Amino acid sequence: MQNLNWDDLRYVIVLSRTGRLATAARQLHVDETTIARRVARVERALGSRLFERANGQLLLTETGHEVLRHAEQIEMGVCGIKSVATGQDDSAAGTVRLTSVALIMNRVLLPALPEFLRAHPQLQLHLVSEPRNLDLGDREIDIAVRFARPEQDYRLVARRICELPYGVFGAVGSSTEKLPWVTYEESLSALPLARWLAEAVKQEPDLGPGLIVNDSDLAMNAVHAGLGRSLMPICVGDRDEGLVRLSGAEPVLTRELWLLVRSDLKHLARIKLVIEWIERVFAEMEARCGERAKDMK
Repeated sequence: MQNLNWDDLRYVIVLSRTGRLATAARQLHVDETTIARRVARVERALGSRLFERANGQLLLTETGHEVLRHAEQIEMGVCGIKSVATGQDDSAAGTVRLTSVALIMNRVLLPALPEFLRAHPQLQLHLVSEPRNLDLGDREIDIAVRFARPEQDYRLVARRICELPYGVFGAVGSSTEKLPWVTYEESLSALPLARWLAEAVKQEPDLGPGLIVNDSDLAMNAVHAGLGRSLMPICVGDRDEGLVRLSGAEPVLTRELWLLVRSDLKHLARIKLVIEWIERVFAEMEARCGERAKDMK
């Protein structure tokens, strides 16, 4: 068996995170041929294929996943050695892929992001605003913030971040009389807020047909435009000067928000740093929401 070296493993790590030779080459500032040659050298040394091509991407084989787990432990050790030798902490460098629905991305995380990135200039966030649940186990994403309680999956670690209370909101200055409901399409009918809105529509049969959307951030923009009323997280809606809460001090429903991270990445410094930031953002939001609730009573 040929000897392995850390530099070759570094190419395996980056390719596993990007899934494409071209993207890995850009991140490492080399050409695609170099990436392919280095990965092939590791595969020859181990006598096993680490990647297979599927749907235009290079995905890890079963052996590749095991090799990556050990390679990332080496990566952490190298970062620690550099920190000791130079007195600098570069462990927060690299890319972290984070996904959530557009409402959470646009209204909660993005406003808090500039300060975070200024404090960690070597960290790059790849944000994916996506209503569907991307598969963390297949390495599409590193961290996810989701409303749905996750199913048991040995590849993932999940923790509840907070509970988000919801209220009914309309545009400032709009008349609540005969204001239609902005509801969700049939494919989202299982969601708690979609069920609540469906019942609300039944209670007001005289209203004309309202707008139907497939995304909560789109619903918020529709309410902004005066197209109707809908459910919003109270902590988000109360901060928006263009919206007014129509449902009173008590929430009409509450939803759990969960954070998911791949178990093989949870110990990496850059992953832990982003998780701590996300939890801090939501903790501060909850505190503001609590103060607002006290003021309304």
